[in-house]
Amino acid sequence: MLPLPKHDEHYTYSDYASWNDGNRCELIDGVVYMMSPAPTREHQAASMAISSQLYNYLKGRQCAVYHAPFDVRLNAAGDRDDTVVQPDIVVVCDKAKLDRKGCNGAPDMVVEILSPSTLSRDRVLKLNKYLQAGVREYWIVDTEGKTVSVHLLEDGRYVINAYGETETIPVKTISGCQIDMREVFADI
Repeated sequence: MLPLPKHDEHYTYSDYASWNDGNRCELIDGVVYMMSPAPTREHQAASMAISSQLYNYLKGRQCAVYHAPFDVRLNAAGDRDDTVVQPDIVVVCDKAKLDRKGCNGAPDMVVEILSPSTLSRDRVLKLNKYLQAGVREYWIVDTEGKTVSVHLLEDGRYVINAYGETETIPVKTISGCQIDMREVFADI
């Protein structure tokens, strides 16, 4: 059972792995962040549409797409295995990073779909963690505003491109792959 996090306590992946109470949480720099119960219908529709397009494109290729809940241990190879996130969608091209429990290290691409309860965490805290870990492409999808911010890793920093609901977005980390946002936002 997940103990109530203490503000002065630093948790690790082994603590995280021992919690088995059915509650979803993330661990960022040793701090526990509880996840809200179920995402909204709009969140789920966007997640399914993006995942489906990625899955269809990646069939038979080296990269694979996974959707939440899927553990990503951003600093698993380091001496502080204290960050485990569950992005909405991840693409992993290096199969050596995968085990039965998830991804150990930075995925090639991460997609987070904003929810009111995770807004600042996705836009600030996780953005910085993904940057530090070396995630090459990070998408933030806003279902209310029907926009997407694409963060591309270049020279140790993210370069941001913004897209709207009718655009087709090239996935820079997957040559030839594009996501049609009309499909993503069609039912929202």
